Amino acid sequence: MWRVLSLALALAIPAIPATAEMNTSAKRLYLLEQKALERAGAARLGQLVTPTALDMGEAGPNITYTNDWLSRQPKASGGAEWRCLSEALYFEARGETVKGLVGVAEVILNRVDSPRYPNSVCGVVHQGTGRKYACQFTYTCDGHPEHINEPAAWERVGKVAKLMLQGAPRNLTQGATFYHTTAVRPSWAKKFRRTAKIGVHLFYRR
Repeated sequence: MWRVLSLALALAIPAIPATAEMNTSAKRLYLLEQKALERAGAARLGQLVTPTALDMGEAGPNITYTNDWLSRQPKASGGAEWRCLSEALYFEARGETVKGLVGVAEVILNRVDSPRYPNSVCGVVHQGTGRKYACQFTYTCDGHPEHINEPAAWERVGKVAKLMLQGAPRNLTQGATFYHTTAVRPSWAKKFRRTAKIGVHLFYRR
């Protein structure tokens, strides 16, 4: 950062004017050198402050929802929001494909963006927890303790959670804010539009 600021300040300072003692040739050479330095400095500053494709990581438009792609992503960790999203993916969908994990993550993040739901991942995941039939995600109120006993699965969902929180595209479920497994048929499903089927999950939006 200091290198960027120093270069920016240097570019902002006017060049020292050619002195009267310089002859015409010397002045011309001096001015050419000043212009070359300014161009080089501007180009270097642009390189320092403009993110490159590499800086953006693989969570951009070229994302591929495969195990091979996911395995190449760095091991993830994070704060409370990352933990809440990782836990939801682990307990709700850890046996799913990468697309299945992303689909569930999309629902949670779409709810965060909706005024109908809490405006944080943890708020969405734990909405209604502790109230009978009011929880939004079954694992938060099924009465069973939540133990993470599968390290490989935890690492896998943690990577997906990190990528989604960093802004990976949400284009698999078309804005879905609901889902359920194919093993159940909740009454609310008839009221909403189905937007996708990924693995054992069906996705819906209002």
